[in-house]
Amino acid sequence: MSFASETKNELITLVVSDCCAKAELSALTRMNGIINISSEGLRIEFQTQNPAIARRFVKLIRQLYDVDIDLLTRKQMHLNKGNIYIVRISKYTDMIISDLELMVDNCFLVGTPKNLLLQKCCNRAYLRGAFLASGSVNNPVRSSYHLEIFMLDEELALDIKKIANLYDLNARTIKRKKGFIVYIKESEKIADFLRVINATNALLDFEDIRIYRDLNNSVNRIRNCEVANLNKSWDASNNQIDNINLITETVGIDILPDKLLDVAKLRIKYHDATLTELSDLYYEEYRKIISKSGLNHRFRKINLIAEKIRNSEKLVDLDL
Repeated sequence: MSFASETKNELITLVVSDCCAKAELSALTRMNGIINISSEGLRIEFQTQNPAIARRFVKLIRQLYDVDIDLLTRKQMHLNKGNIYIVRISKYTDMIISDLELMVDNCFLVGTPKNLLLQKCCNRAYLRGAFLASGSVNNPVRSSYHLEIFMLDEELALDIKKIANLYDLNARTIKRKKGFIVYIKESEKIADFLRVINATNALLDFEDIRIYRDLNNSVNRIRNCEVANLNKSWDASNNQIDNINLITETVGIDILPDKLLDVAKLRIKYHDATLTELSDLYYEEYRKIISKSGLNHRFRKINLIAEKIRNSEKLVDLDL
């Protein structure tokens, strides 16, 4: 089972107050519902491929309204897809539609139902309903974090983004070929979204995996940095040794000034030592303090002399 499915399965078990049930039900119906208009009046049909979401819809309807409900299943014939579960309400639909603010003055509502979202808990419930209806979230073990809610209407997308950002979720909208999505990319904000919609267990699982992943990534970055620094140190050391050997074999190491001669002998003696280690060894050998930058400066002078020798310059031009 996917992480998104586990999250939704947790959400459908929540017990909510009537005001929050109405906000969640309004979002579910707005996102996945159809209002049919015929000579017999209005009829509400809620459709989903997830039977658990269908059960949640029925549970909320029965919590709020004493109406008859028809449950139907339709087999999808194309692309080997599963069943579509349909919840149909044929009586008292005018009252339900008005109560959920799906239509106002015989016109379909644009955006979110403002009168149902006067309390913070109802805003959370509306986000929960929208996520249950058409939301998805990547498994945190994957390489990228992503949570999105799909809808057909731009006005609704902008309103849901606005509600999400009441909780500082940094939600954004983007147009897709068949509609619009509200999405969140940052892992911390996705965790906050799960907290907002009361997906407590999913939040704990998400945070556990995220922290483990981030810790592993940090360890890997540190390890890679250390390896890179060691490789850089070894390359510099080998280059210094090659240059000192070149000077020794061509003009003799004793032509070096004392300060350069001291660090040259130290490098030959301790091939693999880092500059930090050489700084300590220098004090042990000569009872003088020298910093890493001081050592590096002297090695640059040695390297310059070796380079001039390679270029066949005269000894008198070496500027010792």
